[in-house]
Amino acid sequence: QVQLVESGGGLVQAGGSLRLSCAASGRTFGSYTVGWFRQAPEKEREFVATISWRGDFVYADSVKGRSSISRDNAKNTVYLQMNSLKPEDTAVYFCAARRYDRVEYDHWGQGTQVTVSS
Repeated sequence: QVQLVESGGGLVQAGGSLRLSCAASGRTFGSYTVGWFRQAPEKEREFVATISWRGDFVYADSVKGRSSISRDNAKNTVYLQMNSLKPEDTAVYFCAARRYDRVEYDHWGQGTQVTVSS
């Protein structure tokens, strides 16, 4: 079983940066694909970025060029560096994990709030 804990959220001015962390328990974290998702008030949860167990990554168009996802398997942690933040990036950010051979994300963290002021 993998448990995920997000951190690094906060209040930042537009144009600023934040680095979110997703710390995982479990000895087999290196075999998991990890994704970041976000949900703004009264909106659907949306995909932000993902990094596979092999290190391949994909970004949503809304954050492409402004964000970078990385992982440190020795620390069981995935990071999401977000730059040039915009007020529309305001949301609760969740990380999720799925084993390399699964399609659905079946482990989710509790989320961390990111608020970008204009």
